[in-house]
Amino acid sequence: MSVWNLYRYRNNDGSSKDWAVTTNPDGSISTRWGKTAVRLSSVNTRKSIRQFDIEKQKKAKGYVFVAEVAIDSDGKVTNPAPLTLSPPLTPPPVSALYWHIDCKADHDTCVRLGLEVRRMLGAIQSLQSDEAVSENAVDPGQTWEGWQQLLRLTLNAEQFTQSGQIKPVHGPLPWLFLLALKHQGFTGINIDIVTEGSREVSVDLKAEPEVLAWFGTDLDSIRPTAELLGLLKPRLNLASALSDTDDCWF
Repeated sequence: MSVWNLYRYRNNDGSSKDWAVTTNPDGSISTRWGKTAVRLSSVNTRKSIRQFDIEKQKKAKGYVFVAEVAIDSDGKVTNPAPLTLSPPLTPPPVSALYWHIDCKADHDTCVRLGLEVRRMLGAIQSLQSDEAVSENAVDPGQTWEGWQQLLRLTLNAEQFTQSGQIKPVHGPLPWLFLLALKHQGFTGINIDIVTEGSREVSVDLKAEPEVLAWFGTDLDSIRPTAELLGLLKPRLNLASALSDTDDCWF
């Protein structure tokens, strides 16, 4: 029984299909696929391709990494796969972020998506021009092509599919922006952000210190932008709150 990387694609109707890949001892690549189930009966083996390349192709199509699993010769999936190394492996460092948006929503939802994209961009620009928070505002860095792509794709409220990368030079703002869209949970719109190691990035920023460090920042530094986008709850300023209350001492 060998160890496979298992990926899943979620359809708009709630169903899903799985795809798994492994590198064999002779260097060939085996893949299995089918509807999400305890057994993946369809199988194919080929050479002259790298596992990394074929996984990257699947991620670009919207498949999201689930886990390492064990699959026997009959296609039966066991999750999780038994570990053979000790001590336990630590997650690989972040080296890239890949994003994928699959919009199969109805017209009204596509309209709302387009309006929200423009609203958030306007709010971000306003925040960054506010001198009161300029020291902590997120620097967009060099131009990220995703801005114009999303503005163009959402202009006519039509269905679309788009993928791309976020690099350190772009700064954390594109990542925060996509996380905020994902967090809103538009029906029929799947947004996935994964690392080069196929780990899906969470919308919980407190669980992503590794990604923040990769961008050369931390939670406190990006807090104003994250609060604006709804990814963090605003902190209560006790000093300000108390200053607005009447003196109740006797």
